[in-house]
Amino acid sequence: MSSRPPAKTKAIDVNMFELLGRAWEALTRRIDTFLFTAALGIVMVGLVTLYSATDQSIARVDNQVLSLGFALVLMWIVANIAPEKLARIAVPLYVTAVALLVAVALFGTVVNGSRRWLNIGVARFQPSELMKIALPLMLAWYFQKFEGRVGWMDFLLAAILIVVPVYLIKRQPDLGTAMLITASGCYVLYLAGLSWKIIVGLIGLAGGIAPLLWPMLHDYQRERILTFLDPSRDPLGAGYHSMQASIALGSGGIVGKGWLNGTQAHLDFLPERHTDFIFAVFGEEFGLIGNILLVALYLLLIGRAMYITANASTLFARLMAGAVTLMFFTYAFVNMAMVSGLMPVVGVPLPLVSYGGTALISLFIGLGVLMSVQAHRKLVAG
Repeated sequence: MSSRPPAKTKAIDVNMFELLGRAWEALTRRIDTFLFTAALGIVMVGLVTLYSATDQSIARVDNQVLSLGFALVLMWIVANIAPEKLARIAVPLYVTAVALLVAVALFGTVVNGSRRWLNIGVARFQPSELMKIALPLMLAWYFQKFEGRVGWMDFLLAAILIVVPVYLIKRQPDLGTAMLITASGCYVLYLAGLSWKIIVGLIGLAGGIAPLLWPMLHDYQRERILTFLDPSRDPLGAGYHSMQASIALGSGGIVGKGWLNGTQAHLDFLPERHTDFIFAVFGEEFGLIGNILLVALYLLLIGRAMYITANASTLFARLMAGAVTLMFFTYAFVNMAMVSGLMPVVGVPLPLVSYGGTALISLFIGLGVLMSVQAHRKLVAG
């Protein structure tokens, strides 16, 4: 006897496959595959390293995975919003971020001597991470609004928009994040047409008045700068982080000691090993080869982001995409340079690798912005 299924069953199966195909197409049509694959590769490196850095803590990895899931949802939502609609939320988002920073100053949660978090019941939230997206978005909206007739007063007002949140973040104190947000704002100013000669001149001016700002720094910030200039001056104090990180990187050699076999991390010599100094853990366990592969992933992500920026269809999209791209580059460069002893310790996490839900979410929102710029450029071109 024939056992062939009825034609009706076949039709149902075909329709089901068609529905699944359409659902998948709807979910992925705004997702830039190249960008997403590079980012996901970096995140996987982060989860593997985090498991080792936290002494095989499943709870920490689970928390990071939960944050990743939420971050991916937000990335997808942002990727499906046209850049011109993103521009409409620039002002309210910036105002909200500034208000949250003020709230942190008034009644934020203090952790390790720093008041950087707001307790929202189910979790702690770091508003300075929101400002990483809000400030470039606000500046890009402003220069788009006055495209073709930007003058000195516009750059002056943009500078004020940068200074307000930077001041609030610096007094938390969080000098590293304040400096990076300043950099992201300067990137937008440069992309908007401010001469690099003027920017370099302002940086030189800032360097000239730096001695006047020295008394305004906190004691630990002055110690970090002095220790950077002479790491051996306080090897068990301010210089401890930098020296232990350098030892960890150097002991990894060419091929590393192997996953879960890093001694600096597992013998508790390396502080902040799951956040700011996770690159040292990775370098010790996977060596120079692992470091080269990780840097290659970052270069692929940043290269793709630069391509998206160059092909943006509007000034707003180009400014926003450029700021996000350079933000990724700056954060990765500063963290690796800090861990390697090439820069003072400023408390900057390694993007997509270091533990931290708020930072992971803000970075994937940035990726969503890049995907929105790319996807809707195609629509405009079509």
